Amino acid sequence: MFLRLRHFLLALIAVAICAGQVVADERKFRLYAPPALIESGVLKYMLPRFSLKTQVRIELVDDPAQADASFGTEGIAVFQGLGQRWHFAVPDGGHPGALRFGEWIGSEVGRRTVVGFEVDGTALFSLPSQDQAVAEAATYDGDAVAGRIKARGLCGRCHVVVAADRMNAIGSTPSFFALRSLGNWEDRFAAFFALNPHPAFTQVEDVTDPFPVDRPSPIVPVALTLDDLEAIIAYVAALEPADLGAPLDHQ
Repeated sequence: MFLRLRHFLLALIAVAICAGQVVADERKFRLYAPPALIESGVLKYMLPRFSLKTQVRIELVDDPAQADASFGTEGIAVFQGLGQRWHFAVPDGGHPGALRFGEWIGSEVGRRTVVGFEVDGTALFSLPSQDQAVAEAATYDGDAVAGRIKARGLCGRCHVVVAADRMNAIGSTPSFFALRSLGNWEDRFAAFFALNPHPAFTQVEDVTDPFPVDRPSPIVPVALTLDDLEAIIAYVAALEPADLGAPLDHQ
């Protein structure tokens, strides 16, 4: 009797472990992209935004045979640029996370993200047809209260995050209120860790690479998760934008 009960419990544990692995695997998939697409910077811009909304992480791999999904010349056309049309493919019976990414990149939010990527003010990618990305009202699922606390603790060293601290930040850095007044404020915050000088001292869990051994952070690192970032964005969304006046009229 004892042995039968022991075997039954071991079987239950094994099932639970396998179930846990399936759930974990659904939250992370492997993606292959050609070097040209990676070097363009669009994936660093795009993938964190998908993960921020879905909590599904993406690992880039060098071998398409080891990938759960891939960008290339086969599959569904999703955007064009760099002299070619880019397709996204997921094998039959594909990974749930990869299928979800495919749905996202074909959605209005995903399309808007792709066409919104710019280098030196120039968009590198467009939609694969004459259709234009349709803007849709943004929603913010993060905890704005937690975002205020996290932003004040991490970002308040340089930026004015709350009005009460307006005399305590570095004068050369824009306040959150000033940044909120910009048309692309959400993009700036969602990808802040990739914008100088932040990469030198910022770590986003499951997104950024560790600091090189020979180039550690010059200050106490800013460390946060995608949940933290989503909360900060929700907080910033609720701020009253600073009135920066009318644009300069150059003669």
